[in-house]
Amino acid sequence: MLSTIKSDFPAGLVVFLVAVPLCLGIALASGAPLFSGIIAGMAGGIVVALISGSKIGVSGPAAGLAVIVADAIKQLGTDSSGHFDMEAGFALFLSATVIAGIFQIILAFLKAGIIGYYFPNSVIKGMLSAIGIIIILKQIPHALGHDVIPDGFLGFFQSDGENTFSEIFVSFQDINPAAVIITTISIAILILWEQTFMKRIKLFQIVQGPLVVVVTGIFLSRFFTGAGYHLDADEMVSIPLAAESGGFTSLFTTPDWSRLFTPEIFLLGMTIAIVASLETLLCVEATDKLDPDKNVTPTNRELLAQGSGNIVSGLIGGLPVTQVIVRSSANIQSGGKSKMSAFIHGLMILFSALLIPEVLNMIPLSSLAAILFIVGYKLAKPALFKEMVLKGRSQFYPFIITILGIILTDLLIGIGIGLAVAIFLILYKNFTTPFSFSENHEPGQPIVIKLSENVTFLNKAGIMQALNVIPPKSDVVIDARESKYVHPDVAEIIDDFEIHAAKTGVNLKMLGDLHEVNHNALNHLKNKVGNNEKEKSYLASILKS
Repeated sequence: MLSTIKSDFPAGLVVFLVAVPLCLGIALASGAPLFSGIIAGMAGGIVVALISGSKIGVSGPAAGLAVIVADAIKQLGTDSSGHFDMEAGFALFLSATVIAGIFQIILAFLKAGIIGYYFPNSVIKGMLSAIGIIIILKQIPHALGHDVIPDGFLGFFQSDGENTFSEIFVSFQDINPAAVIITTISIAILILWEQTFMKRIKLFQIVQGPLVVVVTGIFLSRFFTGAGYHLDADEMVSIPLAAESGGFTSLFTTPDWSRLFTPEIFLLGMTIAIVASLETLLCVEATDKLDPDKNVTPTNRELLAQGSGNIVSGLIGGLPVTQVIVRSSANIQSGGKSKMSAFIHGLMILFSALLIPEVLNMIPLSSLAAILFIVGYKLAKPALFKEMVLKGRSQFYPFIITILGIILTDLLIGIGIGLAVAIFLILYKNFTTPFSFSENHEPGQPIVIKLSENVTFLNKAGIMQALNVIPPKSDVVIDARESKYVHPDVAEIIDDFEIHAAKTGVNLKMLGDLHEVNHNALNHLKNKVGNNEKEKSYLASILKS
């Protein structure tokens, strides 16, 4: 990892600059203390990075969990009289976060990391593109200097009563020229740094464009303040100062264990573990696809790392963590080569919160908006949309519906919608292609129905439909010689057709024995499971049903 430090250090710096406002925004949207987002950023950057097998994944507080966190804190902090105490609710919530981490470690030992591989590429690419578009849309108000509630990258509806699109229209009525100038100059710098001739200069290989953007933003904000075009406090990065809170250690919170063994805490912990694990596994799959070196992350080890991170985060007052695609993609785009960049970003969050919060609070959000514009564009390039169109409807529909679902709802709901569409298309394809059917056959030639290798109960309707259109007194061949498994329901339909064919004058010829096919399939499965009689009986019941 030390051999890649010249790439990992600037990448870690960029991720750190991107992560800080996100940590604060997600904490605010979660109804939790702001510093709990910073703590989660530390845990995700330091603890998870040390254990994880991902070279370029970055973890931190997750936007996808914000609604769950906010609801949990409110419920746990409300007593029987209806009085709400946020601090009490948050302390109880921390114990559920620790429980969630323990459940994730159990999932890791149960080898549950394979779940992420069952999501279609079209849905994953749709998720990446949607996040890129949301990044751009959510940063437009910051780029214009509009005073907004920092909801980060949460759902379509915001806590200020606006939504992703209406906030943009409101922003155009509240433009700060200073922020617009900073954004424009910052984007120009980033585009310049992407040019080939700039990459050939060694100095600019070390000094990354986002770092120049941040320094330029601090300088310009000071300049505009002197010129009368100042940036308001909510247009700047805002990290809580330890001096204002009674010391650095006072910013940390310990869990309240008084209701640890109650069903509500265990259920909440399991819910967080499942949602956080799913979001992590999806991000792992997406991040590996973005990785130019095409490294493959060991998913079970990632669940172990995330569980450990959540235990530590919960013990010291942090929000739940997951691997996060926004920070991971920023890491990749900034040239990160190993997990040292994620570790460096975690250390920077720790030391900056401890030593230089005043300096960080001098960074304009418009500078960070420019950085995120470029990150968003790289995730949602027009070329990707063209590629998905060319791949056909089965790929494009889940892709575009996932994008719309995530933009108009939130990350997990959008993925669920896209996955449902992808599954529907798979089932429809399975319905239409379990066999080949020569309906437009040559005169004098038989109608040939050739069954595929595996014919399931999902193919019943398609096969029945094909058999029903066969005219009387036809010559029909049903070829099952290449089939390894034919579901008993389908075999029964063909048996019934054989009886019906004799009455309608259809000359039916069977190639291959459907029942022998299933008998062979059972013997093959029995051989695989060995002499375990329970497994043999179970497999036999599956084939008979």
